[in-house]
Order: sequence, then structure tokens, then C-alpha cells
Amino acid sequence: MDWLQTIILALVQGLTEFLPISSSAHLILPSQILGWPDQGLAFDVAVHVGTLVAVVSYFRVEVGKLALGGLKSLRGEMSDDGRLAWMLVVATLPAAFFGLLFDDYIEANLRSSLVIAITTLAGAVLLWVADRRPASVESVASIGWRVAILVGIAQAAALVPGTSRSGITITVALLLGCNREASARFSFLLAIPVILLGGAWQGLQLLESPDTDWGSILLAFLVSAVSAFACIHFFLAAIRRIGMLPFVLYRLALGLLLLLFFG
Repeated sequence: MDWLQTIILALVQGLTEFLPISSSAHLILPSQILGWPDQGLAFDVAVHVGTLVAVVSYFRVEVGKLALGGLKSLRGEMSDDGRLAWMLVVATLPAAFFGLLFDDYIEANLRSSLVIAITTLAGAVLLWVADRRPASVESVASIGWRVAILVGIAQAAALVPGTSRSGITITVALLLGCNREASARFSFLLAIPVILLGGAWQGLQLLESPDTDWGSILLAFLVSAVSAFACIHFFLAAIRRIGMLPFVLYRLALGLLLLLFFG
């Protein structure tokens, strides 16, 4: 990729990783629509590390409390922060398990425009239904084990391109009675261990690749980190006022266009 393609794709990754519209779909489409080369493993590692830095930086206070609470729980001192830390760990296990089991199959068979179109449209309908449900859970601290585990199981579905990790986790949290902000915050916190595991796995594979353009890698990292940080901030502010309808409409439009061009 040239530098302009690197900037555009890193920007797309940063802006879509935490929106309920699927970052993987938007990164696959340029190669199929514009004929751009595949981003490559090094690019994937760079933008995932960038988004990880963004979400950890944005929630640095919460992450610090979760880490301290988790450590204290190992000594038998369980707190709300410790409980939430363990819920995030447990909720990550389904995605890690199914990722190891089906990653090669998904890579070979499900990275197509038709699959993306179907999952994009289905996700739009589910998100619209979920956003209309009444909320009874007003904060992340009030989320219980049932919600955490079911959201974690749903997160595994995001391995299929077009589903959207944030989209499916926010949708299921809304369906289970969480309000918009609690759903989004839990989804973003849940992204930390998932992105960390995915980035570590890709990083190990990258060690086997001798040729790496470190200038492009650094550029991709910086662009994805800055754009993801801004995205988290504005998304959390926006959903209090506008809800999920704009993202539902966007997914419907994108899915229909994909069916029109590639169906």
C-alpha cells in the first residue's frame, strides 16, 4: 500500500472499530471495490495496537481500578471493580475459543461481500429492535454475570465479517436491559482483552515475516489510535441524544448497496 491508502484504511479502522458498523467489513471492501492490495498482517497488527492504546487511554481511570480490583480479588478482597474485571475475563473466553477453532475457516470462506451484506443487514434489524427495549441497568457497575456472559457469547459472532464486535455486544446488552451508555461502555471495556489477544496472536505471526515497512506501520498506528480515541469520545456523547438509529440506517444502506453491486 502507498501512504495515502495507509492513512485512509487506518482512519477507517480507528473510526469503525468502536462504532456498531463493523470495522472488518470496511477494511475488506476497499480491496474488492477499489482493487487496493490486501493490507497485510503488519498493518492489521499496527491498527489493532493503535485502537488498543486508544481505548485503554480513554478508560485509563476505569482500567486502573479494574486492574487493582482484579489483583486484590486474588487475595480474597472482592470489590465491584474486581467483580467487573473477572466478568470481562470470562466474557472474553468464548471469542478466544471460537477464534482459535474457526479462524482459518472464516478467513477462507466468509470474507466475501455477500456475507458482509447479509450480516450488515441482519445486524441493523437487531440493533433497531434492541434500541427500542426499555432499560433497567443504568451503569456498567450494575451489570451482572448473566449479562456479561451472554454478551461475551454474542461477541464470538463478530468473528464473521460484517457482524461488528461493538455492534453485536451493544445490541445484546440493550436486549438484556442495559441502557445505551452502559451497553457501549461495557462493549468498549470488553474490547480491551479481545484486541490484546488478537494483537498478540497476530504479532507472533508477524515475527515470521522478514519484510516490514516500519514507516507505514508507525503511520497506521498513530492514525488509528487518534481516530479511535476521538470516535469513542464522540460516540458516547452522541448516543445519549440520538440513540442507535443513525447506525441502523447506515447499516441498512451499506447492506443494500452491497447486495446491489455484489449480490
